[in-house]
Amino acid sequence: MAFTIRQLQFFVAAAEQGSVSGAARALSISQSSVTEAIHALELDLGVSLFERRARGLEITHKGSLFLRHARQILGDVSNARHAFREDAQAQGGALSLGVTSLVAGYVLSDILSRFRRAYPGVTVTAIEESGEYIQHLLIGGEVDCAVLLTSSIRDRAALHIEQLQVSPYRLWLPLGHELADVEAISLEQLVEEPFIMLTTDEMEESMRRLTASTKAKLNVAFRTRSVEAVRSLVATGAGIALLPSLVYRPWSLEGDRIEIRDVSGDLPSVQVGLVWRKGAPLAPAARNFVRSAQTAISARGY
Repeated sequence: MAFTIRQLQFFVAAAEQGSVSGAARALSISQSSVTEAIHALELDLGVSLFERRARGLEITHKGSLFLRHARQILGDVSNARHAFREDAQAQGGALSLGVTSLVAGYVLSDILSRFRRAYPGVTVTAIEESGEYIQHLLIGGEVDCAVLLTSSIRDRAALHIEQLQVSPYRLWLPLGHELADVEAISLEQLVEEPFIMLTTDEMEESMRRLTASTKAKLNVAFRTRSVEAVRSLVATGAGIALLPSLVYRPWSLEGDRIEIRDVSGDLPSVQVGLVWRKGAPLAPAARNFVRSAQTAISARGY
């Protein structure tokens, strides 16, 4: 018969206390339970673990050898229980997220759905704000982590950034637009076209930096914070747009087709990443969210 964890615990207690009575007191059990456990161990191992003396127990040489093994086994069992207890705690808890509007609509949904399936016991709350304000919340410890456009992060000394994906800017055109057949489209070819400007997050600032560097002045016909509005306006021929690939969908809400093309030159790219405060360990729920987000992005092939 194989020995049990309980028998090992009784044996170790007897060795440490030096008597059956002392082990019984330490474990709050009867002396007969300790005696029976030690006897069963000795039968199972085929050795004498103790010499019985008038004043108590004296551990034998074989008993001393086995004591090291017993302590190792009990330590491993304790570590295993602790690890599973931590894992169980990580399955629950709360997670506070910060997110910007562009990321909320086109990156967060897939990440969050995977995380909820893996950790259904975690209560998730998310706040959508500007990147600058989310950074303020992170530094202040008011949110656990955030999914942001990381190129706009200013206080990099205080924040840890884990890049998830890089999305280049592409040209959006209505179906049948003459530029769709041009082999190499330059930024200068866009200056006469009516331009639909997305103003959410850092989109307008990126376009401003781009045109300043190339001295190409875009003819902005419409400004909007809605990606769907840009999609509809481009699809119906109201203008063209330069937007990161991550928000591209080939159809507008009205069912009109949108073409996408590369533009030559040094166009910016959008970097999406996970951000949290430096010097503060991530809580189990936040740590699991980071891992889940990395897995979700990898699965999508970005």
